[in-house]
Order: sequence, then structure tokens, then C-alpha cells
Amino acid sequence: MSGLGIFLVALAMAVGLVGTVLPLLPGRVLIWGAGLVYGLVAGFGGPGGWLFGLMTLVLIVGTVAEYVLPTRGGAERGASTQTLVVGAIFGVIGFFVIPVVGLPLGAVLGVLLAERQRTGNWENAWYRTRGVLRGFGLGVLAEFTAGLLMILLWIGWVISS
Repeated sequence: MSGLGIFLVALAMAVGLVGTVLPLLPGRVLIWGAGLVYGLVAGFGGPGGWLFGLMTLVLIVGTVAEYVLPTRGGAERGASTQTLVVGAIFGVIGFFVIPVVGLPLGAVLGVLLAERQRTGNWENAWYRTRGVLRGFGLGVLAEFTAGLLMILLWIGWVISS
């Protein structure tokens, strides 16, 4: 692959890394897709096949962590599954009402209101909402880390080719 091609793949991966933090971009999937394009053009020979396989594994683990950690964070503090569903629905609505920041704001508002309705107490509702927020933060950190690891695997692939 030419230098320009490598630059374009790296640029797509950089955008994907930003997408692990911003909800508007596909994040890890974009990084993985750029790695796939690199492999299709440059070939999967040598360590490329193994490194792309590891990239795929990291993609899967990061995706699982993205969904498990917020749920666990809320459950540890007593938030119900129904509360988390309401938070997800409010997050989707928020995404369309307020671009970029609407998803997390809507999700937090949904969890807080659902827990207030369920417990009848703002203090308990806020306690459980903080648990979901902590889990969400850990999920974003896991997603970013997975994206960064995928990029490092690709860099190793480029260097070894």
C-alpha cells in the first residue's frame, strides 16, 4: 500500500478513535473497517492475519464492555433493568433533540426520573443514577482503550509488512 493509502487508513482510524468518545461516530467499527481495507489492499500475509484477528477480538470485547459496564454500574447501586431501559429510550430521544450531547444527557435524565418514580425519593434516585454514570464512564474508557489497542495492533502490522 502506498504512503497515501496508509495515511488515509490512519486518518480513518483517528476519526474512529474520536468516535469512541463522541456518540455521533461509529468508533471501533470504523477503526476495524479501516484495518480491513488495509488488509484487503496490502494483504493479510505474514503477521497481518493474526494481527487483524486480534483487532477483531478487541472489537468484540470492547463492544461487550460498552454495554455491560453501564448496566453493572447501575445494578451495583440497585437500579432496576426497567430503569436502564428508560434511560436508553431517553438517550435515543436526546440524541435527536440535542445533537452530540443529547444521548448522555437524555440517558441520565431518563435514569434519574425512572428511579425517582420507582423509589419515590430524589436522594436514592441520584445515588443509583451516579452508579449508572460511573458504569457509563468506565464503558467509554473501555471503548477508547479498545480503539487505541486496535490502532496499535494495526501499526505493528504496518511496521512488520
